Amino acid sequence: MELKRVVVTGLGAISPLGNTLAETWQGLVNGVSGAAPITQFDASKFKTQFACEVKNFDPVAYFGKEARKLDRFAQFAVVAADEAIKDSKLDLDTVDKNEIGVIWGAGIGGIITYFSEAKDYFAGDGTPRFNPFFIPKLIADIAPGYISIKYGFGGPNYGTVAACASSTNAIASSLDLIRLGKANVIVTGGSEAALVEPGVGGFSSMKALSTRNDDPKTASRPYDKNRDGFVMGEGGACLVLEEYEHAKKRGAHIYCELAGSAFSADAYHLTAPHPEGEGATRVMSKALADASLKPEDIDYVNTHGTSTPLGDKGEIKAVLNVFGEHAYKMNISSTKSMTGHLLGATGALEAIVCVKAIEEGIVPPTINHFEDDPEIDNKLNLTFNKAQKRNIRAALSNTFGFGGHNSTVIFKAL
Repeated sequence: MELKRVVVTGLGAISPLGNTLAETWQGLVNGVSGAAPITQFDASKFKTQFACEVKNFDPVAYFGKEARKLDRFAQFAVVAADEAIKDSKLDLDTVDKNEIGVIWGAGIGGIITYFSEAKDYFAGDGTPRFNPFFIPKLIADIAPGYISIKYGFGGPNYGTVAACASSTNAIASSLDLIRLGKANVIVTGGSEAALVEPGVGGFSSMKALSTRNDDPKTASRPYDKNRDGFVMGEGGACLVLEEYEHAKKRGAHIYCELAGSAFSADAYHLTAPHPEGEGATRVMSKALADASLKPEDIDYVNTHGTSTPLGDKGEIKAVLNVFGEHAYKMNISSTKSMTGHLLGATGALEAIVCVKAIEEGIVPPTINHFEDDPEIDNKLNLTFNKAQKRNIRAALSNTFGFGGHNSTVIFKAL
């Protein structure tokens, strides 16, 4: 069976850098940090008191009364999907909606709703009074469900959960379904909104977060010698993936091709990455094979690059394992230095970074680099502090999650 080709025809995002893709991309290219003191709750007693929040977002203005039916993570999903679907210019009056699916990633789901309901319950007399929307707002798969209901998309529909790799898994799963002819179009991506007391407190107790409260904007510093943990973020990002002939027939604007993907497991530790990057090495190698590309075909790698001491070193070791001498000819960057770590949404946003980098011929930087880490090869082009123009034939994006989940996707110019 000959596999079908899959292309990107629509993009949308809401992020700490802007409430649209255009605003987000402009912030990325200009090296803007989205980090600031937390405003969604009083974080004064927390070790980490800052994050990369979505700013100036009014769900009631966007959804009206429907806002009360959706947790913040699902609101972000719908906003990003709306933008991407409009960008794709799909004619929803004529297209076969039963051949359009929605596959969406979220690592945590409705934790804001859960915490709110739990607080109300324990503050009461023990009488079980729960909001009838509690469960629908809580479950991670409600995001793709709501999008399908809003647009009437009757194709494959489900959520993917793989911690921080969740939305990359959604994109990779969508690629496979379209390749196999099980859908013509899939709206895919991810969203997360975990900037609530147990979310921030839980990651903080693991010593995963930066505590640079005196200077939040420079706290996310991947590959810098003095990095001290990641910065939590929130938001949503969406790609419309389409079978190539279907897109061509309707005259769609095609950004690029989604050429390949792969999964692997570290099989090592609950939260720590493999120190030698073994799982990361395997997943990148498998993705290259799936895309029928050689290491030297890749011009840009958007790394997982969380700004954690162990994670950054292990991933760079894996990049060198896979790319060898060609690694020194590529651009590498971590856009988490600007957006923070969007958890389950991060893979989708960084996939979009790869798509836009191919389209615009520019690599967003790794900001907040002040001092080289002697354990990270400083001969690599880690695109420190300033975007670089470059013709990009193919770009690779890595996403890794707690539990040892590794996912990679590769995009290439047509």
